[in-house]
Amino acid sequence: MYITSGTSALLRRASHSSSSRTGKRVFSSLSKKPASPSPNSNSSHSVGNQQTRSLSYFSAARWSHGVDWKSPASLASQIRISSAFSDTLLHRKIATMASENAFKGIFTSLPKPGGGEFGKFYSLPALNDPRIDKLPYSIRILLESAIRNCDGFQVTKADVEKIIDWEKTSPNQVEIPFKPARVLLQDFTGVPVVVDLACMRNAMNKLGGDSDKINPLVPVDLVIDHSVQVDIARTENAVHENQKLEFERNKERFAFLKWGSNAFQNMLVVPPGSGIVHQVNLEYLARVVFNNEGLLYPDSVVGTDSHTTMIDGLGVAGWGVGGIEAEAAMLGQPMSMVLPGVVGFKLSGKLLDGVTATDLVLTVTQILRKHGVVGKFVEFYGAGVGEISLADRATIANMSPEYGATMGFFPVDKVTLQYLKLTGRSDETVSMIEAYLRANNMFVDYSEPQQERVYSSYLHLDLGDVVPCVSGPKRPHDRVPLKDMKDDWHSCLDSKVGFKGFAVPKETQEKVVKFLFKGEEPAELKHGSVVIAAITSCTNTSNPSVMLGAGLVAKKACELGLKVKPWVKTSLAPGSGVATKYLQESGLQKYLNEQGFNIVGYGCTTCIGNSGDLEKTVGDAITENDIVAAAVLSGNRNFEGRVHPLTRANYLASPPLVVAYAIAGTVNIDFDKEPIGVSKDGKDVYFRDIWPSNEEVAEVVQNNVLPEMFKSTYKAITTGNPVWNELAVAAEKLYSWDPTSTYIHEPPYFEGMTMDPPGPHGVKDAYCLLNFGNSITTDHISPAGSINRDSPAAKYLMERGVDSRQFNSYGSRRGNDEIMARGTFANIRILNKLLNGEVGPKTIHIPSGEKLTVFDAAMKYKSAGQDTIILAGDEYGSGSSRDWAAKGPMLLGVKAVIAKSFERIHRSNLVGMGIVPLCFKSGEDADTLGLTGHERYTIDLPSSVSDLRPGQDITVKTDTGKQFTCTVRFDTELAAKQ
Repeated sequence: MYITSGTSALLRRASHSSSSRTGKRVFSSLSKKPASPSPNSNSSHSVGNQQTRSLSYFSAARWSHGVDWKSPASLASQIRISSAFSDTLLHRKIATMASENAFKGIFTSLPKPGGGEFGKFYSLPALNDPRIDKLPYSIRILLESAIRNCDGFQVTKADVEKIIDWEKTSPNQVEIPFKPARVLLQDFTGVPVVVDLACMRNAMNKLGGDSDKINPLVPVDLVIDHSVQVDIARTENAVHENQKLEFERNKERFAFLKWGSNAFQNMLVVPPGSGIVHQVNLEYLARVVFNNEGLLYPDSVVGTDSHTTMIDGLGVAGWGVGGIEAEAAMLGQPMSMVLPGVVGFKLSGKLLDGVTATDLVLTVTQILRKHGVVGKFVEFYGAGVGEISLADRATIANMSPEYGATMGFFPVDKVTLQYLKLTGRSDETVSMIEAYLRANNMFVDYSEPQQERVYSSYLHLDLGDVVPCVSGPKRPHDRVPLKDMKDDWHSCLDSKVGFKGFAVPKETQEKVVKFLFKGEEPAELKHGSVVIAAITSCTNTSNPSVMLGAGLVAKKACELGLKVKPWVKTSLAPGSGVATKYLQESGLQKYLNEQGFNIVGYGCTTCIGNSGDLEKTVGDAITENDIVAAAVLSGNRNFEGRVHPLTRANYLASPPLVVAYAIAGTVNIDFDKEPIGVSKDGKDVYFRDIWPSNEEVAEVVQNNVLPEMFKSTYKAITTGNPVWNELAVAAEKLYSWDPTSTYIHEPPYFEGMTMDPPGPHGVKDAYCLLNFGNSITTDHISPAGSINRDSPAAKYLMERGVDSRQFNSYGSRRGNDEIMARGTFANIRILNKLLNGEVGPKTIHIPSGEKLTVFDAAMKYKSAGQDTIILAGDEYGSGSSRDWAAKGPMLLGVKAVIAKSFERIHRSNLVGMGIVPLCFKSGEDADTLGLTGHERYTIDLPSSVSDLRPGQDITVKTDTGKQFTCTVRFDTELAAKQ
């Protein structure tokens, strides 16, 4: 049997009800041996030729709410619950929910100013509880959800009391249920979610249940934005050519998603070429307040992309979760979560001239990483909040994963309402939003005296202290003030290999490599030469001030005669068509084009690793001479191997700085003292000569960012595009799997599943598959970028007739478990201590001493029936919220990860896939305990599921006689029973 705790538990719950609130979720992947990935699968898959309806919003049923599924769960238990439900009982339960709510006494009407009512809502002020007045706004959203969904079963009065008493209960790590209003997906993470749902339907059908019960019960929006690559750049037709290639590569994936939008209720798919998911969410999808057939409640969202937090800038509670949690939420299950502490972050003053929102967010990220906010909410308050735009707030909220918080929340205020009107929301909708939030004490008015709120801890930043900066070269929280950049770069060259080091010998640091670009034009590269300059990413491309600021830098540079060298791969990928409209309206796009920043597509592109190939002569010059080449991008992630395999130094910067560094051609420059270039009349040009003032930027924003741009852009989104509309898909509700497909493959999670879940099972005499240090990211574990031609995944594809030019990316192939298993730990920059300093996706097979790819070693262990574990340091699993970073290790046979600490989402994903997350005790790690990774490890778990509990200590024993105590990182009762 090849099932996981997460997937099998949801399936079981969907098949029969359980009397237990948390149910019997267990470690099924620890109890049975998973089958190895199959060697048999080929390419191409056709989903049929029937035409489908055009993209449009669904009817009121799309906003369905409140179905009483039994308990928070994972995939397999969902199926077990559903087959036991009768439709009659289910509908009867729904019909009586409102009358059964323990808080029906505070269910009241919200009147319209001119008569009538907006709808009805659960009034927090009507509770007359002074504790609520001191709650952070973010906690009030959790409270309202608990009250509205309080049915005495999924959500109880005791849960509501825990949230009201947040000041006393949150330090105790209490567990609460939360039901988000909707779910947000992008295609990289959305494809495996839809694959899981399709697989669940098949499994339900095989178990004799009603497969139609596998349907989203809350609105699900999926935006296709992660597939476009920068194959073509620096040309007027780049966007058209890249979109054409995007459809050619991903036709099968897109058809599958289009099938899903028809086969499943409540699912809207926004087609490719529309924009980046978080900007589309911000500008269009977000409701702020739902009006669901007369029931009013705050918008809230969980998404399978960690940067779902961007919507927190709009006052919508949203954060990233793993795919399994998202699927549970889609199927009506409340999420089990620890009631979080809230860090109050006070902002005062205002930004100085020349300082951007990107500089601000990189500063905030460094402060919060240092403070430690993993698992916490951060709520921004103070007079300084009123001084920054909504777009700036969204930029700060977007990088919550980089500073480690679950949310970076800005409560709704007048600035929020102005933004809603700017982006085309109707006056009546905005009026309803303001009336509801004011009536429920969820609105901030900075013109009025502020009620003192209580926070778990407090931070303060004077916006006047923020200076221009970048972050890098390998982590987003390694901030470097611009004035220190040259010194920091030389320090990185000198330092040993690490997050801030490349260990380049002194005698080679000034090496100059001369070559002929495209075999024709003389060119040269040095350490620090910029070869990729990308205006990209949801973090910045939704912000008119930095986008138009980049256009002003390009304009000033053009007027002075400066030009980006042709061997720098420049690109501009707006987050929505709105950005294109205001860049064109302002006349600044033509200057960006002159500098090579032509629009290449609408999607994540370089930030997700879809940067495309470097021109061959440039790539050869880098690899043949071991040049530490640089990329500068306006993104949020710069982990090793993510942006491009050949750029070892990757810096995050504002869009205007991206243009400036592209013109300079190097990161080895002091912008204060050294010229950025030479003007057409032979004079030195400095950074200050091309940098716009805040007033210049504000004026161009005011004159060129208009409501009609948003309305026309999103009206077009709902009609799709011609290529998408012509994509033919089958109408069947059950998906017809093609075993030869290399994109969409039926996963093995439910093979041989029975209605009775297995019990927990420990780990015995496991070998160490990998021994890591600190900050192993999900990009290291499950890369999203290009497939290396020497990798096991490439071998698999070539054996099935797929040419290397059609490999696409790992992210695009997440619907195929065979490829993703082979891509696990395939990052070319991964550092495994078992290799004694060698960098790359290999390991030592301990019994034989052979050096093998990680996949081949894992398969050798599995064929011998041997369990494996992973040793790691701090921040294991930081970065993107990709569930394949947990699914992949599970497929490789990993049973446990022992680390110093975990990032929140990845730890949850590990639990969901049946991999035990264990933390060393404080002050201990593999090194201090003398563990080399050559030992065998035995982990004794309780034999009964009832004995599993959050945070318990267990003993790990080795075959060398060493033993040590670890804490099991099940942070909720639900996780412990999973």
